[in-house]
Amino acid sequence: MKHLSAIVFSLAIIIAALFLGNAYVKRARPQQVISTTGLGSENFTSDLIVWEGQFSAFSPVLTSAYDELNRQKKIVQDYLISKGINAENIIFSAVQTSEQRDNKYENGNYIGSVFRGYALSQSVKIESPEVAKIEGISREITELLNKGVQFNSSPPRYYYTKLADLKIEMISKATEDARIRAERIAENAGGQLGNLISARMGVFQITGQNSGEDYSWGGSFNTSDKKKTATITMRLEYNVK
Repeated sequence: MKHLSAIVFSLAIIIAALFLGNAYVKRARPQQVISTTGLGSENFTSDLIVWEGQFSAFSPVLTSAYDELNRQKKIVQDYLISKGINAENIIFSAVQTSEQRDNKYENGNYIGSVFRGYALSQSVKIESPEVAKIEGISREITELLNKGVQFNSSPPRYYYTKLADLKIEMISKATEDARIRAERIAENAGGQLGNLISARMGVFQITGQNSGEDYSWGGSFNTSDKKKTATITMRLEYNVK
C-alpha cells in the first residue's frame, strides 16, 4: 500500500512539473505580432472657392476719404453683380482706418512727425460653389482700374465640402491595404493572420496634384490648388497564429 502511494505521489509530481514547464515556455515565448502601415489616397477637385480683394482711399480730410472709399465700394459691388455674382455672396469687411504721418529730421536727429492724411481700406470676400466663374472674375478684376479703382486681388483659395465623407472612404482603403500587407507577411513566414490587436490612424494630408509639395509631420492642408490629392495612413497590429 505504501508502495502504491509513493507511485501516485511521484506521478502527481511529474504531471505538475509538466504543466508548470509548459506554462513557463508559453510565458517565455514572446507573442508574435505583425505591424503594417496601409495607405489610402484619393484625387479630387475642389467644389468651393474663396476669393478676396482690397481697395483703398487716401485724403487729408477723413470724410473725404470715406466718401471716396464708398464710391469705390459701389463700383466694386456693381461690377461683381454684373459678372453674375449674387449680392448676398459679396461680403464687405469693416473699414480699416490709419493716420499717415511723415517723420521729420534735423541734422540727422528725429524732431517729430507731420500729419499727412488718412488711409482707409476695405476688403471684399466671395465664397461660391461656382469655381470656374469666380476664377475668371479674379483674373479679369484689373478691369476695375479703368473705373478708377485700384483693386488688389489675392489668389483664390480652394476647398472641398465633402471632405468628411472622403476621409471615411480613405480610412477604409488604408485599413484594407494594411490588412493585405499583413496577410502576405504572415503567409511568407509560414503562419496565419490572427486577431487585430490595434489600429491607429496616421496624419491626414491634402496636397496639390503634381505639385511636388512636401508632406508635413503635422499634416498639410493645401488651399492654393483646385485639384488636390488627399492621403491618410493606418497602422495595424495583428497576432500571428
